[in-house]
Amino acid sequence: MEKIVLNVNKAAQFLAADKIASFAPATKAAIESMENGTCPGNDFLGWLHLPSSITPEFLAEIKATAAVLRENCEVVIVAGIGGSYLGARAVIEALSNSFAQLVNDGKNPVVLYAGNNIGEDYLAELTDYLKTKKFGVINISKSGTTTETALAFRLLKKQCEDQRGKEMAKKVIVAVTDAKKGAARVTATKEGYATFVIPDNVGGRFSVLTPVGLLPIAVAGFDIDQLVAGAAAMEAATGADVPFMENPSAVYAATRFALYEAGKKIEILVNFQPKLHYMMEWWKQLYGESEGKDLKGIFPAAVDFSTDLHSMGQWIQEGERSIFETVISIEKPEHELHVPSDEENLDGLNFLAGKRVDEVNKMAELGTQLAHVDGGVPNMRLSVPQLNEYYLGQIIYFFEKACGIHCQLLEINAFNQPGVEAYKKNMFALLNKPGYEKESEAIQARLK
Repeated sequence: MEKIVLNVNKAAQFLAADKIASFAPATKAAIESMENGTCPGNDFLGWLHLPSSITPEFLAEIKATAAVLRENCEVVIVAGIGGSYLGARAVIEALSNSFAQLVNDGKNPVVLYAGNNIGEDYLAELTDYLKTKKFGVINISKSGTTTETALAFRLLKKQCEDQRGKEMAKKVIVAVTDAKKGAARVTATKEGYATFVIPDNVGGRFSVLTPVGLLPIAVAGFDIDQLVAGAAAMEAATGADVPFMENPSAVYAATRFALYEAGKKIEILVNFQPKLHYMMEWWKQLYGESEGKDLKGIFPAAVDFSTDLHSMGQWIQEGERSIFETVISIEKPEHELHVPSDEENLDGLNFLAGKRVDEVNKMAELGTQLAHVDGGVPNMRLSVPQLNEYYLGQIIYFFEKACGIHCQLLEINAFNQPGVEAYKKNMFALLNKPGYEKESEAIQARLK
């Protein structure tokens, strides 16, 4: 099998000669510190060798549980927030028919998502939609008390039991949670749900290759063996003994850091394939939550081209030169569609007649890169042979490993997220949650 390929030439031309290569020793040291368990946050390195450690027996267990849901559900709701749903959604939407909910083939349940917002309309419309559906729930939460997910699960659990009965609900509700403690674990044990464990040493945004991601992906009908195999191949390709220029994660991290030092504070991840939209969302969380600390870090943004060329394109072309782009380019699409000829040619597109739509898209990609580079925007390109499970596994591990390396270049802990708690404290105080009386009084005083 081929590998995804990173090209940094259009970024290197904005830097001093050999600037990227100068970080080879530092990236090697970063990889070795992760391997040795001496880096900051070393108690959350379980993802590092996860792909190569996953056994066929473990995957078979996940697939067996997925089969129960697939056999008994028209719809499966993934209840989770952040890393507890974004990785699964990224893979599922990348591999699904773009109109899957309209062309359901009867073989795979529709996978929907809840617990990632507190929108009353969203939840009301979801529960209304489910009234006529045989549905199940995958509840993904280590604690079981995260507000967004716990609220959604409370609603879905009751509706599932009311519609399908307690016995069937036990069969079609699965908990992915802590091994021993937390509200979700207590509920699962009490109700008799099938369960999978979120490893203690794998943080949420690095958890796609744990049951957090693998179970929903298997329920959707995709090949988790190939997903893991692709990630394992990239794990081997990014090890400490791999020469720097042959290690895509090291080169990506070094290039990002060199551009950051040169004043490029915003990275825009770009795709020309709409199916990758949620891969961008997963990447934004991975990098934003990992490196936005100590007043440091590159701001992760994302755009869907060519759509956003008609909105954000102007800013990217001529706005402040604080940005660089990384383009994920899919070499071979799944389908083939040719532009027809039209006798009247009123739209002036006969010059494209007979060409594949993907050729037009690729020329839009190349033309955009040239224009943005000419406009002062450094560009990297991640070339992906095909959009399938194997290469998605490679993409996931590539970005995870590069994130761990880059955060060490920034001298920060990639694996904690202390800033995430700030909004929660304010929200709980405003809602008069028990134990937050002092915070509530302080906030009320501020609001006067």
